Amino acid sequence: MGETFAEVTLISNSKQLKKRLCVDTGATYSWISADTLKKLGVKPIGIREFVTIEGKHIPKSIGEVLVECFSRRIHTVVVFATKKDSEVLGLHALEGLALEVDPINQKLKKSRAIKALTVRQIEKIPLNPPFKKGERRRK
Repeated sequence: MGETFAEVTLISNSKQLKKRLCVDTGATYSWISADTLKKLGVKPIGIREFVTIEGKHIPKSIGEVLVECFSRRIHTVVVFATKKDSEVLGLHALEGLALEVDPINQKLKKSRAIKALTVRQIEKIPLNPPFKKGERRRK
């Protein structure tokens, strides 16, 4: 199976940068070089632990950036990648942008519809039913 690439624009603090990223549906977040994120003025907002293919646990800084692809924009979580890491567009961004991979043609395309979970309404039963004056609650 081949690789699929996406032409994206990363936007933060009135700065923007175009990037060609490999699409990785196995990556939860997008991984962007720390140097690129710093040029855009993106600051780390936390640290997450990730598991490598080899099973190693590694801490990485994360931030947020506005990503644009196919004229769609969404804020997404990005990982501050080192020079040893690959830069990829992850699933969080893909789903937020309503994009999907066409595996046959190895292209990224707009989703026709976003998957939705239908939830049945459960009969509403009060947790603490009202009591008449003078009644005691059971314990």
